[in-house]
Amino acid sequence: MQTATLTVSPDQRPVVLAVFVLTYLGLAIGRIPGLKLNRTGIAVLGAIAMMIVSRNSTSTVVSCVNWPTIFLLFGFFVISAQLRLSGFFDRVAENIAARLSSPARFLVFLIAVTAGLSAFLNNDIVCYVLAPVVGTALVRKNMNPVPFLIALAAASNIGAGATLIGNAQNMMIGELAGLGFLRYMLWSIVPVTVGLATIYMVTRLGAGNRPPAPLAGAEPEAPSYPFDFYHLTKGLVVLAAVIALFFTSLPREVVVLLAAGIHLMSTKFRTEDLLALVDWPVLLLFTALFVVSGTFQATGYGTELVQWLEGLGLDPNRPAVEVAVTAGLTALINNAPAVMLLVKLVPITQVSTAYIMAVANSFGGNAILTASVANLIVVQQARRQGIIISFGQFARLGIPITLVSLGGLIGWALLMGKGG
Repeated sequence: MQTATLTVSPDQRPVVLAVFVLTYLGLAIGRIPGLKLNRTGIAVLGAIAMMIVSRNSTSTVVSCVNWPTIFLLFGFFVISAQLRLSGFFDRVAENIAARLSSPARFLVFLIAVTAGLSAFLNNDIVCYVLAPVVGTALVRKNMNPVPFLIALAAASNIGAGATLIGNAQNMMIGELAGLGFLRYMLWSIVPVTVGLATIYMVTRLGAGNRPPAPLAGAEPEAPSYPFDFYHLTKGLVVLAAVIALFFTSLPREVVVLLAAGIHLMSTKFRTEDLLALVDWPVLLLFTALFVVSGTFQATGYGTELVQWLEGLGLDPNRPAVEVAVTAGLTALINNAPAVMLLVKLVPITQVSTAYIMAVANSFGGNAILTASVANLIVVQQARRQGIIISFGQFARLGIPITLVSLGGLIGWALLMGKGG
């Protein structure tokens, strides 16, 4: 049975545009005054409005959703949940915190481990688990935790850009553009390495000797889980098998769903415990934004906007322009909504365009506190330990990290002859 194509009649185009603008304005602000909505709620409201005003059938509107991306996300959430329940993340956090005798070596270890985990696991979970343990250890060692926690968030964002599974946006770009897992990783490794080195240098300069925030009145740390060697080994073996199969022609979402199914058939972890650690709001956010951006694309306004920019000499396929637009949108409206919009405006039929978009989005998430969910998680977890990271403190380190990292990305793209 063929699925009807989503269309928007000329008289409905202005209404659809208004819904689109209001939705993304809400995403940029992060809330609606007087209501308790967050970005996920705003996106869902926008999707509902699009279903109504576009006058398409429900099945037609839902066809905008890229289900392989959603399945890929779900599968990796389950894989990460199994590792978390086995005590993997807690053991890693303890090993990081135990290396505080030398701040310089500690910072290198923190950046490397955070980036490595974020490249192959969900970077939000990495930040959620590591931030409170690292923050508390730093305060108890009488070290200012703020720059180190900002470095953790930045390393998570940049490390996630190293692979096509590091964050939800890269998963989507990889699926839509049909990117090869190994080729992307080989291309991204140089700008990612430059970005991680930048984090180290900027953090070292910004660490200073300011006193740490007090821990009085702090809330409990993130829940910890007992170490289970057998199930940890099982989780790591399954993860290694998944990554190995990504180098074959098998559909990635099928591979990941099979791995999730293996974990759901656990002899120890209950299904409800695994599913409770799945980031359902992120899955719902992406599903809703597929509907919002897909309906907007059907109006033709996106194509007209790109043509207008090209007329001004701003070709989005040029590396510098694409990097600036991607990073700018990421800082303005958060990384996930930015990519959902960009893939509708900028054709990613060229491999180079997709590469740059994936890395630039990951790097752009470091600019300001609200540019990435990982940043918000680190700040929230720190606050629960009595550590306050202000918007200005984050920007003071985040902006130079972002600018230098993006400069390295542009230089690498030009050197490789990508993007023209």
